[in-house]
Amino acid sequence: MTNLKPANTTPVADAGGGDPAAPAGRARAGWRSLLPTMTPWLAIGLVLVVGITLFGVLGPLFVGDPRQIRDQGLTPPSAEFWLGTTQTGQDVLAQLAYATRGSLQIGLLVGVLATVLSAFFGIYGAYRGKFLDDAFSLFTNVFLVIPGLPLVIVISGFVPRESRGLWTIAVVLAVTGWAASARVLHAQTLSVRQRDYVAASQVSGERPWRVIVVEILPNLLPVIASQFVFAVIAAILGEAGLSYIGLGASNSATLGTMLFYAQNGFALSLGAWWWFVPPGLMIALFGMGLSLVNFSIDEVINPKLKNLRQHRKRARRALRLERDLARRASLETDR
Repeated sequence: MTNLKPANTTPVADAGGGDPAAPAGRARAGWRSLLPTMTPWLAIGLVLVVGITLFGVLGPLFVGDPRQIRDQGLTPPSAEFWLGTTQTGQDVLAQLAYATRGSLQIGLLVGVLATVLSAFFGIYGAYRGKFLDDAFSLFTNVFLVIPGLPLVIVISGFVPRESRGLWTIAVVLAVTGWAASARVLHAQTLSVRQRDYVAASQVSGERPWRVIVVEILPNLLPVIASQFVFAVIAAILGEAGLSYIGLGASNSATLGTMLFYAQNGFALSLGAWWWFVPPGLMIALFGMGLSLVNFSIDEVINPKLKNLRQHRKRARRALRLERDLARRASLETDR
């Protein structure tokens, strides 16, 4: 990974004195290297993620009660009910707004918990080394070899249905999904730990937590951000899968529970596409948006991807320039 820490050199002052804005400029340039380059794919991903997030956060404020039962069962989308109603007359749009909020909450909780666990066992263990690193590596390997989906199903099955809320499902998904990210952070930390500025901080007597936070962590931020985005995607898909088989959050509304109730209500066989298509499409669009954002973060982690994209852009510009020159030459020849 590219070293984002400026070199420890003393600038030579000129006759007019040093430039006080130079350190600030170098710091801003260093932080810019941590941000992905704006591309059309990143813009599309951000629009999808921000739009769905705003719908989940603000949507429940403008819709009615999603549990209200009416005598208008399985009505198709209309001016009164934009996404139709369920078999018991419940508004699908209201359910979708509350379900999106629940899925976003689970994704955020799992993303934070899994990232914290992977950072602790991956970064701290690799930095301290020796017995602690061996113990953390063994613990991580145990979770790596255990099949994730069966473990999630077993843990969720043993939790009582009335106790299965958002936090319970989030903890289950986080505990079973942090090990692979910890392995990646462990390898990256071993590489960063060998650098000169980390050794200089250790020799100067800095405390371990400060060396990790100030010297090592900034170089791992793109990797951690990518892992957080991936954890959110996996959490939303995992929760939807658990809810679809009846092991999700029983006392909360999520996109997975919408699909579960649509399946139990025979929505597919009855042709009520407006009942199961919106939650499935919401999961697909949000996952696509996060994936596009994650692809852009990969360019920060691997500069070769960014260089390849820039090389292709320069090649397209050169080809367009060549075509313009050829067109102008042909026009001059005709004259």
